[in-house]
Amino acid sequence: MASIRERKRKDGSAIYQVRWVQGGRGGTEECEKFGDPVAAEEFKKLVDAHSQQWPPGWIKGRGFVEEQTVDGDMPLVEWAHRYVDRLTGIDERTRRDYKRDVDNHFAIIQHTQPSGRVVPATIANVTAADIQDWVRAQEAGERDPDNAEAWLRRQASPKSIANRHGLLSAIVQAAIEADPPLRSKNCCLGTRLPRTDDGIDEEMCFLEHDEYARIASEIEDVHARDLADWLVGTGMRWGEATALQVRDVNLAQGTVGVHRSWKRAAPGAGGPAYFLGPPKTRKARRIVAVTEAQMEMLRRRMAGKRPEDLLFETRLGKSWRHDNFWRRRWVPAVEAAIAKGLPKRPRIHDLRHTHVAWLIAQRIPLPAIQARLGHESITTTVDRYGHLVQALDGEIRAAVETVMGASAAAPGIRRVV
Repeated sequence: MASIRERKRKDGSAIYQVRWVQGGRGGTEECEKFGDPVAAEEFKKLVDAHSQQWPPGWIKGRGFVEEQTVDGDMPLVEWAHRYVDRLTGIDERTRRDYKRDVDNHFAIIQHTQPSGRVVPATIANVTAADIQDWVRAQEAGERDPDNAEAWLRRQASPKSIANRHGLLSAIVQAAIEADPPLRSKNCCLGTRLPRTDDGIDEEMCFLEHDEYARIASEIEDVHARDLADWLVGTGMRWGEATALQVRDVNLAQGTVGVHRSWKRAAPGAGGPAYFLGPPKTRKARRIVAVTEAQMEMLRRRMAGKRPEDLLFETRLGKSWRHDNFWRRRWVPAVEAAIAKGLPKRPRIHDLRHTHVAWLIAQRIPLPAIQARLGHESITTTVDRYGHLVQALDGEIRAAVETVMGASAAAPGIRRVV
């Protein structure tokens, strides 16, 4: 129950403090001041009537002040769905993934009014504090109150939180740029997100040459072995490599063009579950140089095929599916290699990471690796693989010493020590 305390001022007048514990035992102590006992008693009754919470619409020190409403305001999730529906330049799988994030993760965002009252989030009322609360809720997850071992919502990784936050920021920005505007400021700007380098990074697995050879030696199917060798030897994404066609090979130049990738069809769309579409990004459409040994393998696989035929197919001449390759070819080979001493358990996508590690070990610059992998931005390449460039520290020191030595030798230039 709330209580009232009378405090005397130096001038002899009195103030009346209404004090209570927000939400009851275990909550924070709250206080509101009044100049007369009648007003204090009325407010005390309101606090008690609302289960020791600030009365809805009450702002500390000001009283009942309703938040201004904005014409055209709507629930945050509804606005987000409209935004995603109107996006252009994305495939239906990406649109479906965005909507899943909206429904599963944006729906938990709530707005806390200045009075402390929690109300549903709308595109106009959500604040920076609400976004920070949302980020913390994703970090913590939510346990099942009836089963301490179960989760209602699992803890999210820093990368997942950052991806969702980026999508939300774009959605809020669209509300700022709407006509008429629904907001004046992007509440996502300045949010402190979890660091993606906290803890031990277990997402990427890099194989040494002999470690990959152990796995490859366990793959008996020549078609699967060719595909695995291609993935680790070019760094292509699974969807790009398995979509390559005979016409993509330039025998004269010793290159292969990446012009398409497998896409997952939307549920209920009818027809095949996968279809050939454009690569992941604009820069993913690229030309990849290959070795003579790789060209020899391609010539073998091109024999007797038409220009539109796939380069990498199963033993039965069908297109590869990730799940099929994973279960029937990759996992058995990895498990066999582990039984013989392999200390790692790589995924198929780790062949792409491994390819990068091998290039960096050979002193290939990151911009060249960015182009080979088809990363849209050099930032992506640096963020994922920059820590592997430590092997170049000796070369960097030598280069700096050479430059500084040349500067010292130049007339009129004092050497800095």
